[in-house]
Amino acid sequence: MPDPIRILIADDHSVVRDGLAAMLSFQPDMVVVGHAATGREAVEQFRNVRPDVVLMDLAMPVLDGVGAILAIRTEFPDARILVLTTYDGDENVYRALENGAKGYLLKDCSTEDLLNAIRRVHTGGTHVSERAAAKLAERTMGGAALSAREIEVLTLIAAGMSNKEIAGKLFISEGTVKTHVLSIHEKLRVTDRTEAVVTAIRRGILRM
Repeated sequence: MPDPIRILIADDHSVVRDGLAAMLSFQPDMVVVGHAATGREAVEQFRNVRPDVVLMDLAMPVLDGVGAILAIRTEFPDARILVLTTYDGDENVYRALENGAKGYLLKDCSTEDLLNAIRRVHTGGTHVSERAAAKLAERTMGGAALSAREIEVLTLIAAGMSNKEIAGKLFISEGTVKTHVLSIHEKLRVTDRTEAVVTAIRRGILRM
């Protein structure tokens, strides 16, 4: 009989970690070898236990899930990480997969889907839920990505700042801020500041 799949669970909610561990304990081909409540703990636990598969949430303190994925994959290029999260924005899906995740599932998935995804990722495959795949396709058709500066401007817009206040905050001219705002509107395909913020939050570009 082959060795069981060794799994590390990374989630900031203990009830989720415990629930997943209890569910996986009934699978003869799986065993939980570690838990992590922050992204940094996930990286440290990976070094310590070298799991076959990591179940990684995206919303975690200290270091978020995408940051943890990048850190683990940089140090261990063959790491197999399966995202299990509530975030379904297209930017969330893109960033997780771009940084090395091998799969993406939402927490409302079925137990069967999760188990199948773990086994598929363990054997070197990928598994992206239909909803996440649709969101990724939406991003591909959604125009150019926002630059780091545009995201910075949009974050300040979301905080209620005027163009003049943003200019002072970022030490740039008000005209430059207006140029960034116009570019944000064009890339997000929106017509005003409020719609830009709402769209960015929905897509996972901004987290409030």
